[in-house]
This record gives sequence, C-alpha cells and structure tokens, in this order.
Amino acid sequence: MSSSAEPTHLAADQSNPFVSVPIEIVVSVGKARPLIRDLVEMGENAVLILDKRVEDPVDLFVGDRLIARGQLEEMNGENSGQLAVRLTEIANLQNGLG
Repeated sequence: MSSSAEPTHLAADQSNPFVSVPIEIVVSVGKARPLIRDLVEMGENAVLILDKRVEDPVDLFVGDRLIARGQLEEMNGENSGQLAVRLTEIANLQNGLG
C-alpha cells in the first residue's frame, strides 16, 4: 500500500467534462456473518457485531473497486456529529491498493 503526504490530483484539467460528474463512494466499516436463524430472530435494538474495531481503517469503494482507505472521524463545528473519513491511503488507479 502506498501512502503519500502529497495529495493526488486527478483530472485537474477543468476543461475535462468528466470532472463535474458526481459519483457515489461507499464506505465499508465492517462485515458480519450471522446465521439466517439469528438474523430473523433479531429485533429492534439488537446488536450485530462486525469484524472490525472502531479504530480500524475503513475501505472506500466506487462500484466494486477499492479506491482508498481511511479513518472515521466525527465532525465538529457547523457539521458537529456528522461522520467523515480522513483518507490515509489512495489507490493507484492502475494497480489498486496492496
């Protein structure tokens, strides 16, 4: 995995029509693998334990492609209480993370 202090600037050319196309980024915080029996027995306020800890890195995906990793943070100020991700690793678009 590569981590760099220098930000990666993709498509800095504002004449490129793709720079204004929105994309959806999915942040994966963990996985759970309960038995179906346990899942259907769950009710309101049930707790589903994930395979990661709060301080573990989260994965960021566009579609099914891993594009980055980061740490969850809680915003302060105007966006107080809102979740955010501080990027710690950016994938090389040719080779991915690894």
